[in-house]
Amino acid sequence: MSDDVVEGVADELDDDEAPAPTAEDVLAYLVESLVDDPDSVEIDSVEGRRGVSLEVRVAAGDMGRVIGRRGRMANAIRTVVRAAAVKDGVATDVDFVD
Repeated sequence: MSDDVVEGVADELDDDEAPAPTAEDVLAYLVESLVDDPDSVEIDSVEGRRGVSLEVRVAAGDMGRVIGRRGRMANAIRTVVRAAAVKDGVATDVDFVD
């Protein structure tokens, strides 16, 4: 069996475990691009009645950058992630957790 086949199977299994893999990838890309310490970014997905809730944790000093003035950046991130979640076929919400 070739390595490509094994890697393809592993990728499929990883995608099945995450309820919204595309939305999570987009969220990680956006948040890691904004913060000073991308290694501290943590994203947890929680399945609920209304869909998937993606909880974002960043370093304390980076939370202001992610939220933005009057929450504009946070709302923009939520909008883009919801659009990406359409590909996953699930409703998503993004929560920024201290």
